[in-house]
Amino acid sequence: MATRSRIGLQLADGNILSVYHHWDGYPEWLGVTLNKKFNTRDKVAELIDGGDMSSCDSNDDWDRKELGETAPLYYNDRGDNTEPRLDLNFDDYVNNANACEEYVYVFTSNHTWECYQISHKYDDDYNIVDTNVIPATIPEPQLEEAVA
Repeated sequence: MATRSRIGLQLADGNILSVYHHWDGYPEWLGVTLNKKFNTRDKVAELIDGGDMSSCDSNDDWDRKELGETAPLYYNDRGDNTEPRLDLNFDDYVNNANACEEYVYVFTSNHTWECYQISHKYDDDYNIVDTNVIPATIPEPQLEEAVA
C-alpha cells in the first residue's frame, strides 16, 4: 500500500511549486531521502521539474528493467501529462492536498526540509470539510553498517 505525499519548493514570493509522490511518503523514507539526495534548491527544482512521480529514488524503470542506478520514476516518462502545481502560500498548499496525500514536504527559503502530516474530515458526500496539519519530524539517516 502506498503512502502518498507532495513534495514542494517554497519560492522567494512564498508560493509553493509542488508535485505528487506516490510511494513511501512517510518521513522515515521520503523525508530521509529528500534530506540526503535533494538537499539544495537546484536539486529540488530539478526533481520537481519532472512532474508527478511514483518515486523520487527508484532502481527500476516503468518496464521493471533495472536502471543500474537510482533515479526518479516520473509519470511523464510513461506518457502521462503531469506538471508541477503552484499554490500561492503554505495554507493553499496544504488545503489543496488531495484526500489521498498523507504527508506534504516543503523545501523552505531557509534551505531546509519541513514535513507535515495531513488528515481530513469529510461530509456525507465525501467532500473535504476540514484539514488537520501536524508538523512531523524527519529522522536523521541511519549510519550504514560496514560490511565485513
